[in-house]
Amino acid sequence: MSTMAAKRRARWTAGFVFLAIALVVLLILSICLGSVRIPLEDLFALFTGGEASALAKNIVVTTRAPRALAAIILGGALALAGYLLQTFFHNPIAGPFVLGISSGAKLAVSVVMILFLSWGLTVNSFTMILAAFAGAMVSMAFVLWLSNHVQGMGMLIVGGVMIGYICSAITEFIVTFADDADIANLHYWSQGSFSGITWDNVWVMLIVVAVTTVFVFLLSKPIGAFQLGENYAASLGVNVKRFRVLLVLLSSFLAATVTAFAGPISFVGIAVPQLMKGLFKTAKPLLMVPACFVGGSVFCLFCDLLARIVFAPTELSISVVTAVFGAPVVIAVLIRRKRGGE
Repeated sequence: MSTMAAKRRARWTAGFVFLAIALVVLLILSICLGSVRIPLEDLFALFTGGEASALAKNIVVTTRAPRALAAIILGGALALAGYLLQTFFHNPIAGPFVLGISSGAKLAVSVVMILFLSWGLTVNSFTMILAAFAGAMVSMAFVLWLSNHVQGMGMLIVGGVMIGYICSAITEFIVTFADDADIANLHYWSQGSFSGITWDNVWVMLIVVAVTTVFVFLLSKPIGAFQLGENYAASLGVNVKRFRVLLVLLSSFLAATVTAFAGPISFVGIAVPQLMKGLFKTAKPLLMVPACFVGGSVFCLFCDLLARIVFAPTELSISVVTAVFGAPVVIAVLIRRKRGGE
């Protein structure tokens, strides 16, 4: 093994070790910290079969543990969706939120929730995911249509942002006609939040995201070829048209799952893939797929923790915090691309 190869492997190993440690530390902090602090001994007692206070058990089991796991699962899904979209459009600032895909999913879920609630029906997890997927696919169809009628990625991003604004405006218009009891929950969900997640929600999102992620990982080789150009991928036997459809479906499904349970969350899908590429100094899909997923989990756990504790007991919208940390990454990417083009 050459010296350069050894250094790369050492960097990759160190990167995954860092992410794993950060994930474990943030998971513990997310469960322990909040308006009510859970002592470490009570937390360890819960997982080792020891004696823990009834209050600690109730808070951890019913609220904080499912919320933290949701942040891990959905954060990873959102970052992975962003990575797929950046691969599809060959642009580092493409993402579910910027392209309006999350807003389309939000609109569809809002309509379904209001209709079901007005009819006195309960909305189950799969119904919300299907509604979000339908909304995401409609928005993605508009983005793809725009990509064939505008010149340059900049105009496509602007078009995606406009689609997002239109969907958000329609959502707010529809919400105003909801019952007063439902408006508060819909408005809070529409701002993005991991609160209110149940264990049933966790199991559903885990199954959906796990299956989708496995499919993405199996596409690692075609993704690597596609990154080098469509002609190169076709020369290696990749069915480019079918592959592009798969990228659209998988990225939309991941983004839809996140929106169905947590609402639209900004900048994670753009910032995390760029941070992971900077950390690992590679774009290899075999590394980037797991790195983006774990990186998204760490990023969302960290942001959710801050959203809960900075102004406790008042809770911030998760999108507010992700924008604070994600927007500078996007600006840095734009500056680097500008300098690289000069």
